[in-house]
Amino acid sequence: MPVPGRTSRFAVVVAVVAVGALAAAASASAHARLSPSVSLSGQLELYSLAVPTEKEGVTTTQVVLTVPKGFSIDSFVPSPGWRRVEQSKGAGENAVIQKVTWTGGHVPTDDDALFQFLGEAGKAGSYAFQVQQTYSDGSIVNWSGPESAEDPAPSIEARTSLGGGGGGGSSTLAIAALVVGAVGLLLAGIALVARGGRELA
Repeated sequence: MPVPGRTSRFAVVVAVVAVGALAAAASASAHARLSPSVSLSGQLELYSLAVPTEKEGVTTTQVVLTVPKGFSIDSFVPSPGWRRVEQSKGAGENAVIQKVTWTGGHVPTDDDALFQFLGEAGKAGSYAFQVQQTYSDGSIVNWSGPESAEDPAPSIEARTSLGGGGGGGSSTLAIAALVVGAVGLLLAGIALVARGGRELA
């Protein structure tokens, strides 16, 4: 016969683990990110760079994007309130943008600085973009680490085909949905077992 006390404690532990898993999934979205995270190689696509202002009481005033080798930026969508300076290699039609600096913005806490551009990955593979964020108090965050780091570099994966692929955002939502569903089923099963134990007692 199940012991009610132990069953209740187990249910609480499972619930806490589920909440922790969902919190981890949510925190991942607070990083600097580039979307879509999965795209077709060899084709121009509209990309969006979002950089969150996480510090309290300050604003994001400058963002510097370093473009990885093999990825080319064709043109930009205007970003109201920001000034853009490009650093390129070569000239004319052969110019390759290597770094982009946006200044003059004032993005408050919990909001994202958003920049959009048409770009193209030359071939299939992973591309990590180095991002340097400057706050109004002079502090700097370098989004340049691996995926597991506290400040990971925003990255994309270019594929020759998108069949069976998906973006990072949808993957996170799918994982969260699976966690919630599995925990719901588990807690329902625990409740049924506990109820059966009480009826037999």
